[in-house]
Amino acid sequence: MSADRIAYRKGLHEIAEGVHAWLAPYGGWGLSNAGLIEGAGSTLLVDTLFDLPMTREMLAAMAPVTERSPLRHAVNTHANGDHCYGNALLPAGTVIHAGPHFDEDLHEVPPALLAQLMTAELGPVLGPYLRRNFGAYTFADIPVRGADETVTAPTTLEVGGRAVEVLPLGPAHTRGDVVVWVPDARTLFAGDLLFIGGTPMIWSGPVENWIAACDRMLALDPVTVVPGHGPVTGPDGIRQVRDYLTFLHGYAVSSIAAGRTWREAAAVVDLGPYAAWGETERTVANLYCAYQSLDPATAPITLLELLTAMAGWQRP
Repeated sequence: MSADRIAYRKGLHEIAEGVHAWLAPYGGWGLSNAGLIEGAGSTLLVDTLFDLPMTREMLAAMAPVTERSPLRHAVNTHANGDHCYGNALLPAGTVIHAGPHFDEDLHEVPPALLAQLMTAELGPVLGPYLRRNFGAYTFADIPVRGADETVTAPTTLEVGGRAVEVLPLGPAHTRGDVVVWVPDARTLFAGDLLFIGGTPMIWSGPVENWIAACDRMLALDPVTVVPGHGPVTGPDGIRQVRDYLTFLHGYAVSSIAAGRTWREAAAVVDLGPYAAWGETERTVANLYCAYQSLDPATAPITLLELLTAMAGWQRP
């Protein structure tokens, strides 16, 4: 189905025969998409959601499909909580597949940590920023469930006679990004290698790897692409993200050559066409990550320091 015919409204949408997308407008912090792929008598889930109430709602909407075709496999595209904190609600027999470092990264930022941050005294800048973006979610009492199988090379899963490919493309957004490709439907679930309408977020990098991942996704020649956040798109959506990353990399290179720190570069960046995207403060973190890979002299900072820099950023 053409991407422009898929309405961007909350809920489950059949986007190709036996292929469903769970969409969560508007796609900002924590509002992530997921997917369900049905074969003959079994299904595969792509990602769970940020908390248990959200995941329950999604699984209930999928129940008419999963009751006739039980959930045998799940794939977490990466370890950010909005794509995996709901894993505890999956059937015990569902095999969870994820990329390298998934369990390490999941335990580094578990739900309990986010629950603590929602009530911690973090100052007048970071505290309100975190509560504004994450305060609507319920992080308390979420059991952490990691991966059963680690995907380190292209892997084909059989889902009721249907081939579904899990392709590792990280490190990029995180250390262990994977995408899910359904060849017979020419449909790609890109996880957070794609943000549509929102600014991509680089937690790991390097930027060059993410640009290469975009090229690999384009080489699949997909018709329909489900991003981690934002409306369903097609190859043009992949190109938009690649163009942003190319811009960011070029700007970081020129800023380093000009002797600017990443903070100074963030303070004067001209985002041009990307200024209209949501969550533009992520560009601060993206420049920090780009500098880390391009300039070994870049001093490391903590996660809270990085979040504070984003929270306090003022658009030039």
